[in-house]
Amino acid sequence: MLYAIMGSDREDSLEMRLKVRPEHLERIKALQEEGRLILAGPHPSIDSEDPGPAGFSGSLIVAEFDSLEMALEWAEQDPYALNGVFTTVSVKPFKKVLP
Repeated sequence: MLYAIMGSDREDSLEMRLKVRPEHLERIKALQEEGRLILAGPHPSIDSEDPGPAGFSGSLIVAEFDSLEMALEWAEQDPYALNGVFTTVSVKPFKKVLP
């Protein structure tokens, strides 16, 4: 089943976000290589694809996992969660309708 993983950044998270980004992307790329990733990306803090020093307000990942528990476990081990980039992480079942 698909799950939406939504992380909300803490204030002034940009420096730590950039520091642990390679580890974060490595895990997401593994999902992609396994054919389980639907989409992933950050939420810019301002209305711009490149928010510069304004940074990001969070991230969204939609991926396939065998269960909600496995999706939660994966999300809890994300470098952004482990290193304090995210203040909260929410994991919910997701039903893709379109496209």
